[in-house]
Amino acid sequence: MNRVAPEREHAWRVGTAPGIFPFIGHGIALYRRPLAFLNSLRAHGDLVEIRLGPQRAWMVCHPELVHRVLMDSRTFDKGGPLYDRLRPLLGDGVGTCRHQEHRRQRRLLQPDFRTARVADHTAWMGEEVESVCREWRAGRQVDVSATMLALTTRVVSRVLFCDSLDATTAAEMRGCLATIVRGLFVRTVVPVDALFRVPTPANRRYRRAEDRLHAIVDAAIAERRGGTSDRTDVLGTLLAATRDQGATAITEQEVHDQLITLLFAGAETTALCLTSALDMLARHPEEERRLHAEVDAVLDAGRLPGPHELPRLVRTRLVLTETLRHRPPGWLFTRVTTKETELAGHRLPRGATVLYSPYLLHHDPASFPDPDRFRPDRWLPGQAVGVPHKAMIPFAAGSRKCIGDTFAMAEATLALAFVARNWRLRHLPGHVERLRPAATLGPRSLVMVCEPRAPRPTGTPPPADSPKSRAVAAPGVHDPRTAGGDCVDDA
Repeated sequence: MNRVAPEREHAWRVGTAPGIFPFIGHGIALYRRPLAFLNSLRAHGDLVEIRLGPQRAWMVCHPELVHRVLMDSRTFDKGGPLYDRLRPLLGDGVGTCRHQEHRRQRRLLQPDFRTARVADHTAWMGEEVESVCREWRAGRQVDVSATMLALTTRVVSRVLFCDSLDATTAAEMRGCLATIVRGLFVRTVVPVDALFRVPTPANRRYRRAEDRLHAIVDAAIAERRGGTSDRTDVLGTLLAATRDQGATAITEQEVHDQLITLLFAGAETTALCLTSALDMLARHPEEERRLHAEVDAVLDAGRLPGPHELPRLVRTRLVLTETLRHRPPGWLFTRVTTKETELAGHRLPRGATVLYSPYLLHHDPASFPDPDRFRPDRWLPGQAVGVPHKAMIPFAAGSRKCIGDTFAMAEATLALAFVARNWRLRHLPGHVERLRPAATLGPRSLVMVCEPRAPRPTGTPPPADSPKSRAVAAPGVHDPRTAGGDCVDDA
């Protein structure tokens, strides 16, 4: 047996979650009240046994143990119910491939996501934000969830396919992604294949969405192969690799799998982060006022945000970092052990399912006092230093850390700044937000009323309480101005 000494002396607690039902295990609790169920687990131990359907699984509830899992991807490999469900959709792309394939795939894709390349994209990111908000009118209701998903789909498809997708196809792709994300969660918490082979309307919708998404990507690849020009996008990088005669050569199937993976990971999660940020700002007027003061100062004269504005959008990054803590879009992940090992002093057999939850870690009062409170100032210099380094993991950690974290943070920062510079969003009367987590977490049908803003006159100094110094990047949160980008996707 492989025995690994714990990182430090600790009296680890190992327990079992109560409320196991025959056949479905904890599936009802995870499906009906998933966030409350997660938060209840730490009372039962640092490593807690749960049941996913009839299968035993272990939830890791302590940040040090989660860190060990993430840093040892050879032992705790991509696998378990989540990735078993993702692989038929995503294939063996960078987000789902096994450990032995990961490094080769990472080296192929990484140049397209390095900091310098992301900086080159910021100008047209601003253009895309302006384009999707162009039809907003004073006093009108806006489907914020749909608008942010339209934005992120346009941005990621531009990085992947350049201009290969028309507006109708892009809209169809967004609908497919939304259907798939909703269906993935129930397939993860109740991993009983027979249930999903029954031709119910929901199962048929899920299958149609999968098939159509694959067809859209295949058509984009075929269209590019029929052309004569090489474009500087991810598809161009991948097609060039198929012509390589060396060790970096890839197959036609891998081109498809990488595009599907990056599309799936790049659109939904960033859209949910932005939607959640706008939702939380409307709930906290003082935080909204501080953000408005910053964007009025940085984006004066109606200027679109770009690479030169990113370093100055300090408050904007604080809001997004706190949003990622409060509502991490990627909220539940699974791993599988490749050999017998030990975790928290407990022996795990080969093939054991191990789960970790950024949401659970981010709402632990031991790491984040008053965890349910939305408080961006907890990431200011002098305060963020009190956050345990391993407790904040919106983009995972280790060699499988998200390949697009730099890109996503830059995109979200520019988008939130532009919207806040021009619009104030208000909830509808009687609005009550009921989060229903799926494969990702965040509002999926948020409708708000938009009001045009009268920004602070150019040249007026920002208020005294606006942050003057560089914000501390949250532990595990990528700073788009300084961080490297050599990491790999976990969602």
